[in-house]
Amino acid sequence: MILFKKVNDIHKWIESQREKQKKIGFVPTMGALHQGHISLIDASTGTNDKTIASIFVNPIQFNDPSDFEKYPVTIEKDIQLLEQAGCDALFLPSVNEIYPQGFPVKQHYDLGYIETILEGEYRPGHFQGVCAVVHRLLTITIPDNLYLGQKDYQQCMVLKKMTEITNLSPVPALNICPTLREEDGLAMSSRNTRLNADERKKATNIFQALVLLKNTIQPGNLEKLINEGLQNLEEAGFKPDYLVIYDAKTLEPVIEWDGKRKIVALTAAYLNEIRLIDNMLLN
Repeated sequence: MILFKKVNDIHKWIESQREKQKKIGFVPTMGALHQGHISLIDASTGTNDKTIASIFVNPIQFNDPSDFEKYPVTIEKDIQLLEQAGCDALFLPSVNEIYPQGFPVKQHYDLGYIETILEGEYRPGHFQGVCAVVHRLLTITIPDNLYLGQKDYQQCMVLKKMTEITNLSPVPALNICPTLREEDGLAMSSRNTRLNADERKKATNIFQALVLLKNTIQPGNLEKLINEGLQNLEEAGFKPDYLVIYDAKTLEPVIEWDGKRKIVALTAAYLNEIRLIDNMLLN
């Protein structure tokens, strides 16, 4: 695996691959890698000639500065995991390489409704920051395929919108890969490393709340079921920001369900100071 820190250097390498007609897959990450990330690398290496990963903790997508400061950094382990997975190139840029003109980033992304709900409501400016960094990374890596994890369901939809409204060339095909989970169901996440032993035991309740929704949902009014799910989270020691059932394609709220419409449950909740998110397709 080749490590690049400068835009000009990785550009030269990518140009050499393009001259050889190589197909490129790209996996953007913020590091602190786990098997969920590696599953994205595996998906890319199975389809593309060359796979690029990036590690960049993006300061402008954190609306809480302390959350940015506490984000886990495990770069040596990350490099080892990527090498073992057969990743061809790692882009490890500085803030100045990604944002050479500094802050604030001038471009505003017209994301519409999808930016106003859920994570967009609880983390103002978050998705503008996500779009800014991924847009920049895509202009640098120019991939044929982009790989994202379903765990960040809303973010996947936001980035799909971003690729549609920007003038990327080529527009990368978006590949959304299934959420990988621990044996007890907890979605793999870099934030899990911040949980203490007691919190780690309790954390699986967020998965169990989603499973209960999936197993008990019936056509009709869903309000009572959602309220029961929120109560279950609170009784397990969580402080929920939201637990909702939305249309899986549009993320519009679904209160009355016909039993056929594709729906997804999404939740975000604090366990002490750690905020966990998860989702599950219900049908």
